[in-house]
Amino acid sequence: MKPKHSSVLDQIFKMLTAGAALLVLGLAGLILYQLIVQSWTSIKEFGLGFLTSDVWDPVFNEYGALPFIYGTVASSLIALLIAVPLSLGVAIFLSEIAPVRIRKIVGFFVEVLASIPSVIYGLWGVFVLIPLIRRVQPAVQSLLGFIPLFQGPPFGYSLIAAGIILAIMIIPTITSLSRDALNAVPNHQREASLALGATRWETIRRVVLPYNKSGIIAAVMLGLGRALGETMAVTMVIGNHPQINLSLFMPAQTMASLIANEFSEATDAIHLSALVEIGLILFLVTFTLNIIARLVIKPIKTKVESV
Repeated sequence: MKPKHSSVLDQIFKMLTAGAALLVLGLAGLILYQLIVQSWTSIKEFGLGFLTSDVWDPVFNEYGALPFIYGTVASSLIALLIAVPLSLGVAIFLSEIAPVRIRKIVGFFVEVLASIPSVIYGLWGVFVLIPLIRRVQPAVQSLLGFIPLFQGPPFGYSLIAAGIILAIMIIPTITSLSRDALNAVPNHQREASLALGATRWETIRRVVLPYNKSGIIAAVMLGLGRALGETMAVTMVIGNHPQINLSLFMPAQTMASLIANEFSEATDAIHLSALVEIGLILFLVTFTLNIIARLVIKPIKTKVESV
């Protein structure tokens, strides 16, 4: 029989942990509630047209989110196109190929990349990446200038610059989660494949990757969630011009960079409300992506626990 004081302590501990969980849920709900309340003026004024309008003019109080949705989605997709192959390559190397000593060293530097403040990435982009793009762009245009994706003057500050910076920033996230997913594959799966005469590459391609495909997809989606919400580094390199242009070398603007640039200067009520509505859209998009990623990860945890 448990002592009475032990039972009381258990109840207190249970109440404290439950209170902490409820506090987190309450904070998320409060954030969503405040975003809706503060953006309600804009929602009533512009309705669904806010999502489809490409005009953003604080002087005439005309606001539309489409250029910023485009800039956010386009820069994030560019980041995924660059980051996913590199991240999967590093994850496979760490999980399947690298010796233990090398695995620890490379894993450490991956974690270091994840801990670097975003403003440092932005500074690197301004002083290294932007000048590099200016030098490389004429050569690219001499070969592919007839394609709209590669047209435009050599500003340097551009959609492709933001995409590259975001790719570098999300590589640690996708790499770490993909490595964990690959490490969750039972060793007997690999041993059985090798025993049947498969090479190491065939084992990775036909056994390891398919076994935890959903875990890799979840890692990519979580990386996308971070890319969508990144602010400082993107603000420093994207050019911050609200336009929809097919060229990768033209300036653009994301939802997060818009809020960072204009929030402190928004004195008009409708302008401020429109900015908060942009934040509401960004919140809902990232929140939805994280929910989907968690739903994808859930079967993996069940699979690992059953092994």
